[in-house]
Amino acid sequence: MAIYTKLKEEDVNNFFLKYDLGKVLEYKGIQEGIENTNYFIKTEKGKYILTIYEKRVNEKDLPFFINLMRNLYKFDFKCPRPIKNNDQNYITHIHGKNAAVVTFINGSSKKTLSPQNCYEVGVETAKLHLITKNMKINRDNSLSIKSWPKLFDRIKNDCLKIHNNMSDIIELSLKEIEKNWPKNLPSGIIHADLFPDNIFFKDEKISGIIDFYFSCNDFYCFEIAVCINALCFDGRKENLSFNITKSKKFLDGYSSIRKITLNEKNNLKILSQGAAMRFLLTRVFDFINSSSGAIVTIKDPIEYLKRLEFHSQVKDFNDYYI
Repeated sequence: MAIYTKLKEEDVNNFFLKYDLGKVLEYKGIQEGIENTNYFIKTEKGKYILTIYEKRVNEKDLPFFINLMRNLYKFDFKCPRPIKNNDQNYITHIHGKNAAVVTFINGSSKKTLSPQNCYEVGVETAKLHLITKNMKINRDNSLSIKSWPKLFDRIKNDCLKIHNNMSDIIELSLKEIEKNWPKNLPSGIIHADLFPDNIFFKDEKISGIIDFYFSCNDFYCFEIAVCINALCFDGRKENLSFNITKSKKFLDGYSSIRKITLNEKNNLKILSQGAAMRFLLTRVFDFINSSSGAIVTIKDPIEYLKRLEFHSQVKDFNDYYI
């Protein structure tokens, strides 16, 4: 989430004339995140989020994202519900861009999750995987392992601007990841971006999970690897350390709903390396290609370089689970 498209009061009022949500009483840009433009909206009928799709979101993928949220909400998963406009469509245009309105989730994100928080995220992640198991929708992961070499080629010459050895580390790690990447693991629809800022809590309980715009079909265990990277490290940069207690609690929570297979456990190391690589590459790309004039906080790539180095030294599943 970020503010790439700046809206005036008149823009917002005219946009919401296309919805049966009453008069706009308040609107505010949301600066967290880096992908889409988001505004908090309060109308006479409630609170909502207006998302304007930017950057990596492909128009042809929008029905998948909308249908995913609709179906998850239908099965009582804690997520936003998409709202139809007066023409009974979920997508509306503003300033020549696609946009959608979803319900507001009460609560707030936490910068640092406790071990018990991680347990609950594990539970909700496994619930998502079970709910989506029989959904007849599909989206390939546009940021899967197949995309990483091409993305690296685009940033390779600029890595020195961030870290002296980054290019060499990425190149060596990519070769190892490609060589050992699994082919046959349980798979289905995953969130693919379960970071703390996409998980809302209220009274220390999860109140909702947001931002499904990287969701896709991939290995369930790749989702687990993303979560270990996103939730189970403490500190920043050189002081970054792996918190095995958080990792264990997340895995326990997940396993309480869906059992992790032996093959998944055996591949968690390489998938965790891959997850670290995916976010390292996109963070480097965003760091180098930050949008002029946009109100956005660029996330530090070094944090994921350190994660990648940690996973390369891991021996097996037991290093993630006491």
